[in-house]
Amino acid sequence: MDAGVVEVPLWTNALAIGVGSLQGAMYASGFRDRKLDLLGISIIGVATGLGGGFLRDILLNRPPLALTENWYIGVAVLAALVGMLFGRVMRHIDWLITTLDALTIGLFGAIGVTTALTLGLPIVPAIFVGVISAVGGGVLRDMLLNMPISVMLVGSLYAVAAGAGTIVLITMDALGSGLIAASIACVAVTTAIRLLAVRFGWSLPEQRVLRGLRNPRLMRPTDLTGPIETQREL
Repeated sequence: MDAGVVEVPLWTNALAIGVGSLQGAMYASGFRDRKLDLLGISIIGVATGLGGGFLRDILLNRPPLALTENWYIGVAVLAALVGMLFGRVMRHIDWLITTLDALTIGLFGAIGVTTALTLGLPIVPAIFVGVISAVGGGVLRDMLLNMPISVMLVGSLYAVAAGAGTIVLITMDALGSGLIAASIACVAVTTAIRLLAVRFGWSLPEQRVLRGLRNPRLMRPTDLTGPIETQREL
């Protein structure tokens, strides 16, 4: 990929920010027990839309793109307000929020990896930047809602979907398909993997503790809560 040729269109960034803010606000509006006011829901929506791009630009050591133009934040705020209104009306339509979430991951993943390659990063670091860009908004959303971070839980496949999509983008572009076609494929693959994971319950294996280790020094602190005599024997 030629770093001097590749450019990410401004409308692509605006689309990603808008979809992310829309999804974040719709998601937050479903938590009626949290008693979030209109401002709170809007803030969560804006953070979801801008978070991935902010983390991407921090990793790339450049000013956040959303702060370089007036209308990026305007798009985020407007989309968050629309998402808030739709969220209250259609909060029972879970599939819509899930689809928008998957689409956000795909868009930010494609933008992140393309931007990283444009700035001259090698392939592996570029994929890393793309994945962080894809999941960053969701991480901030969950933190603001004081919820477990979805990307770290069994069954999410957020990062896996984003990683697969970015690899498809790099591979297709290297084969000469062109950046537009590769980016569309990246978004499609990422979205499809995420939606299929939700539909069929795909997930990475849950973490397991190695049970064959007998060395007392490797035991967990909770295993040493017995009588003092037992601890001394250990």
